[in-house]
Amino acid sequence: MEELVALCKRRGFIFQSAEIYGGLQGVYDFGPLGVELKNNLKNSWWKAMVYENDDIEGLDASILTNPLVLDYSGHTDTFSDPMVDCKSCGLRFRADQVPKSCKKEDLTEPRQFNLMFKTNVGPIDDGSNYAYLRPETAQQIFTNFKNVVDATSRSLPFGIAQIGKAFRNEITPRNFIFRVREFEQMELEYFVAPGSDDDAHDSWVQKRVDWWVQQGVPMESIELYNVPTKELAHYSKKTIDLMYKFPHGLEELEGIANRTDFDLGSHSKKQEELNIKSKVKKNKDSNSKLIINDNNKGMLVPYVIEPSAGVERGMLAILNEAYTVEELEDKKTRVVLKLKPHLAPIKAAIIPLKKNDGKLVEIAKKIKNNLQTLGVGRIIFENTGNIGKSYRKHDEIGTPLCITVDFETLEDNTITVRDRDSMKQNRVDIDNLVNLLMEKIT
Repeated sequence: MEELVALCKRRGFIFQSAEIYGGLQGVYDFGPLGVELKNNLKNSWWKAMVYENDDIEGLDASILTNPLVLDYSGHTDTFSDPMVDCKSCGLRFRADQVPKSCKKEDLTEPRQFNLMFKTNVGPIDDGSNYAYLRPETAQQIFTNFKNVVDATSRSLPFGIAQIGKAFRNEITPRNFIFRVREFEQMELEYFVAPGSDDDAHDSWVQKRVDWWVQQGVPMESIELYNVPTKELAHYSKKTIDLMYKFPHGLEELEGIANRTDFDLGSHSKKQEELNIKSKVKKNKDSNSKLIINDNNKGMLVPYVIEPSAGVERGMLAILNEAYTVEELEDKKTRVVLKLKPHLAPIKAAIIPLKKNDGKLVEIAKKIKNNLQTLGVGRIIFENTGNIGKSYRKHDEIGTPLCITVDFETLEDNTITVRDRDSMKQNRVDIDNLVNLLMEKIT
């Protein structure tokens, strides 16, 4: 882990937020390469969810959340963790994360700590007008359910997908970007008729495993954990967690939950008329019935299947799998990030052999500009004058192709294309570059 963290900072993937002031615990900034990797991961998820499924719509809801939403969802009463203090070291921990160095007799009794961030709304800070920074992206999907149905005329089954920021006041943020206070979620709420929920849940578990494998997380690094009944969230009928072997241990990468009719039922008015199966809090404030007409069963409150993944932990898993140290024939080593090409922050680097040669520089810039118009991601022009160092740098940051413009280019219109993984170099006609790049990264 230490080597990966060092690489992330050195090459501009991830920085500690406000590092010049000592940092802010549990908050990170994503640098020039980190933001590209993050966006590529989110784009891959969005493509797989929204573009490749005819029954899924997208949403981008607000971060500030009406307190009533979180009251009826159960967050106000249940969204907390047990916290203990160690009298010996003076530190505070989540009850299940106390280090072995702290003796049991030095710990206080566990007490509940609410994880939600509260903020004032409006000019007067008197405590009467407040909102929360959303602790998850799901609730605004549920409160917008009727709006989406009315706007799109959707019928069951269908889903609403969202990627966005969430905030949790974690007691002890830990393990780099695995557990942080500000993060992004990729969440789908897939609405189905009661009775079809078990099959839908099984289907989404397999789909999500397949997607992670496509991102470079091998199946042998994933374990499926069927959450025991006593550990299930209050809304869940069944949850399967995709557990990944992070450097610090086996932990959740993504959860796929069968949330039943709890959420839409909780946010609906006149609940007594809706045949809600879940135990919900009586709603006195909603002005809408969150129901849909099912051709077979009439008007009903759908069940919900929810695949939910954190972007940051996904990045950490992908970086961990991609990070490779190889021994070369000259007994030297190279560090290479073997990222899937569609996730690579930089798709290709265009490098003139001699940085002060005007003709080589001109051709290199022309190639860069031409490839950039393809819209496949970031293409960079790199004019360092040191080919060997450029290759090693781009190995470390995961660039699939390095394209060198040399003096032979001036004679026959060919360039050298170096492959990141194999390190093989081939002469390629400039006119064939577009096809070569598209084959490599798509």
